[in-house]
Amino acid sequence: MSETEKNGTPLLEIKDLKEYFNINIGMFRSKPLKAVDGVSFTINKGETLGLVGESGCGKTTVGRTIMHLYKPTGGEIIFKGKKIETKQDINEFRKKASIVFQDPYSSLNPRMTVSDIIAEPLDIHKLYSTKAERSDKILSLMENVGLTSEHASRYAHEFSGGQRQRIGIARALAIDPEFIVCDEPVSALDVSIQAQVINMFGELQKKLGLTYLFIAHDLLVVRHISNRIAVMYLGKLVELADAKEIYDHPLHPYAKALMSAVPLPDPKIARTNKRIALSGDIPSPLNAPSGCPFRTRCPYAKDACKESMPPLEEVSKNHFIACHRTAEIN
Repeated sequence: MSETEKNGTPLLEIKDLKEYFNINIGMFRSKPLKAVDGVSFTINKGETLGLVGESGCGKTTVGRTIMHLYKPTGGEIIFKGKKIETKQDINEFRKKASIVFQDPYSSLNPRMTVSDIIAEPLDIHKLYSTKAERSDKILSLMENVGLTSEHASRYAHEFSGGQRQRIGIARALAIDPEFIVCDEPVSALDVSIQAQVINMFGELQKKLGLTYLFIAHDLLVVRHISNRIAVMYLGKLVELADAKEIYDHPLHPYAKALMSAVPLPDPKIARTNKRIALSGDIPSPLNAPSGCPFRTRCPYAKDACKESMPPLEEVSKNHFIACHRTAEIN
């Protein structure tokens, strides 16, 4: 057991993370698009934190910024108690953390064989001493994700979407990571294949002691795999709680609307379930509303919501919400 685990330090800590992109608005002028604006959360060793929200809310940007695929505009990323700042910190972090991308069709190099795709992280970080050791590691990784040695010399275009995503997962596992960002890893797959891949993530987590940030917009998938769930809206975190708690007792008006849209398998319960329909469209993150970003679609919005963004506060054990009117509307 490491020092961080003994001291109860989270494996990953995100503090006030910001990611702004400068967008050209004409006549040599630019404006910041606040894709991620002051997001904070922790992930403990061995758990899965689900990150959900509508398309464009900043989920994927959070994952990519944590991995330093985008340089953070502000905030802190702390891994095992150590702040990641310098180029050396990033290199060391990437030896212990990896990412599975959303699209298995565009995230694999069509000119490389499966064995070379999987071995890419091994080659970059020089994690083998002989060619035989490299081959053994590749075959072991393929076996872990349900591929056979016969697949090693083939190319990505010869495989189905589900098999391609398994190749991507094997590549992510190559460095023997402790933490993996799963960026909508099943959204591009057929529904019949999604369950197999989700179950594989669960099995790998138990077998290898992995920790996940699981980004998705499919709420049923997130519920199945996550210990805790964070809800994002327009670059902000609006609610964070245990998975069961956030499904059974969402407190933020946006989280309530999201959860009411989850399909229920029991027709009797489904008939009594009242869908909460939100009015209006999601504002552009380039022209986000002042104060709480959800106020333009919120039925409970008051003047206070226009003036300031509510802080993410703990309202019950491990249940955090960012809303000025929590006590009144729940």
